[in-house]
Amino acid sequence: MDIKLALLVGTGGFIGAILRYGVGDLLNEPRLPYGTLAVNIIGSFLLGVIMFSSLSKLDLSTEWKVFLGIGIMGAFTTMSTFSYEIFNFFENGETVRAATYVTMTIVVCIFAVYLGKLFNTQILTRMM
Repeated sequence: MDIKLALLVGTGGFIGAILRYGVGDLLNEPRLPYGTLAVNIIGSFLLGVIMFSSLSKLDLSTEWKVFLGIGIMGAFTTMSTFSYEIFNFFENGETVRAATYVTMTIVVCIFAVYLGKLFNTQILTRMM
């Protein structure tokens, strides 16, 4: 294991977890966990920007991709929280709410990754 990369992941994870907590605290409500949905969409978009950076002049180094992608985005996005929330919806008999939330999260997050790639190829390339 490369200790430098491991420290970058850990430092990024610390930052991402704090950001995740803040967004959740700001946006979650009893009807639907909007904070979790927001971090998954934002995180998917930013991960797309980070991982497809080689398509633009941004072209991040391995260290930056590890710090931002695995560290910050890894702790910022919330698949385990998402899974728990879905389980609770099903357990409480809220099947339609669960299905709506799953569909919104999966479809919009995949689209957000695509937008991150598009951002690299269409916008960052022109800016830099």
